[in-house]
Amino acid sequence: MPAVLVLSKSLFTQIEQEGVAAFPNECCGVLIGRDDAAGGQRIVEKLQPLTNSFEAVEQYHRFRLDPLEYIAAEKSAAAEGKLILGFYHSHPDHPARPSEYDRQFAWPFYSYVIVSIMNRKPVDMTSWLLDEATEQFLEQAIGVR
Repeated sequence: MPAVLVLSKSLFTQIEQEGVAAFPNECCGVLIGRDDAAGGQRIVEKLQPLTNSFEAVEQYHRFRLDPLEYIAAEKSAAAEGKLILGFYHSHPDHPARPSEYDRQFAWPFYSYVIVSIMNRKPVDMTSWLLDEATEQFLEQAIGVR
């Protein structure tokens, strides 16, 4: 059973708001926090929004993290004794389910949060982990506190 991804209500809302603000394009960013394997939880303590650097005409259904921004986020997290636990992005006018493209570019260990934005409103949020053996996503529970 995958560890529960724990988000505060404010971080949950921040992901929704970023998805709405980026609509009709995808937003993206990193989840920063700590992995409490013993407690079966991944605790997200902050988000770092990143620029969607995919070609502008494709941003409505694709995202790519800006590599320099990602490296800066990784260094900042490490300096604070934190980890990058995963990534978040929005699916404008699509369900909060990973696409085949998402699966092809996913890495094991990381949590992948997807927020569905329908008609400029957040309607669903899910999290996924890539199973290394099957190369398929497993849904990860989100705990909001």
